[in-house]
Amino acid sequence: MRRLLGKISGFLSNRTMVGVDKTGNKYFTRNEEVDGIVKEKRWVIFKGEEDPTSIPVEWICWLNGQRKKAPTPEEMMELEARRERVRQNVALLKKEEEERITKEGSKGKRVSTGKVSGPDLKSFIQQLPVSSEEVEEPPSAMGGLRNPQESLAEKEKDESESSEPTGSGASFRPGTWQPPT
Repeated sequence: MRRLLGKISGFLSNRTMVGVDKTGNKYFTRNEEVDGIVKEKRWVIFKGEEDPTSIPVEWICWLNGQRKKAPTPEEMMELEARRERVRQNVALLKKEEEERITKEGSKGKRVSTGKVSGPDLKSFIQQLPVSSEEVEEPPSAMGGLRNPQESLAEKEKDESESSEPTGSGASFRPGTWQPPT
């Protein structure tokens, strides 16, 4: 019982108020020694109903230790002003988009079936580079055709140097694999 009372009195006396958000929630911190390691404990005391969704993102980051310093009132005001500008820009863009759609709709240019078409695959395939395997090699500088046995041996050699896995796992050794060059 004495230990419990000691913790409660320490909890109340050693706390430091770090800040207050715009809804009136108060944020506290204190240092606590656990197994010889000093840890900083952070928490919030809600004003009114305990609603975790009322905590601003910056304070959540501080509570979780993602921020070392608590957000300042100036920083919170700047971020709130920025959020308001973003809201206004979104509303303006939505209004412009609606005007553009009604303008196009009155001209009769756009016919919507409610379905979204997929990408044009033919134009996409034409953009892909041709792989080196598909390109024919020019005849050698000697001026003659290559020996068919020689070309067969080269193909087998290329297939054996493939980067595709070929083993069953029995020969696996950690740390030995190197990416193909």
